[in-house]
Amino acid sequence: MKNLLILEGSPRKKGNSNTLAAQAAAGATELGAQVETIYLHGLKISPCNGCNACVKTGVCTIKDDMQELNPKVGSADALLLASPIYWYTYSGQLKVCIDRMYSLWNSNHEVFRNKPVGFILTYGDVDVYTSGAINAIYTLDSMFRFLDSKITGFVYGSLLDVGDAKKNLDLMKQAYEIGKKLVK
Repeated sequence: MKNLLILEGSPRKKGNSNTLAAQAAAGATELGAQVETIYLHGLKISPCNGCNACVKTGVCTIKDDMQELNPKVGSADALLLASPIYWYTYSGQLKVCIDRMYSLWNSNHEVFRNKPVGFILTYGDVDVYTSGAINAIYTLDSMFRFLDSKITGFVYGSLLDVGDAKKNLDLMKQAYEIGKKLVK
């Protein structure tokens, strides 16, 4: 049985990106996967200090919730990162979490190699360019290519108001399918 770890970067528990993430979880569960969803806004994750201690030791010197989260990221068979677009990229909650995964990577440069990774991005603008989602797509794609992950795909779309995800059947279907793809 595969396990999928979903990292929700929205501060809104019932926001559109989290709604789509739940749909992806349903798709993965249909195939028998075990799914754990982490609501990042509810965790205490401090920004990276840039001290580079983890380069030498593989261990981050900051004591917070990343000490429990990094092992979950490392042991997951697949990852799904979900975030709204704020100020032309993914949320600060997701950014701080990703930055702190640096110590996980320094402890084992193979940790992300061939790991299926998918992304869900939502934005309140007319398209992927004016919203800034294109910046998030480029950054996440580049980052996980560097890590030699298996990029499974992106689900993204314009959802102006809270609750719009449930009304967009195409995005709901895409989210469901990416959940299945991640654990196949």
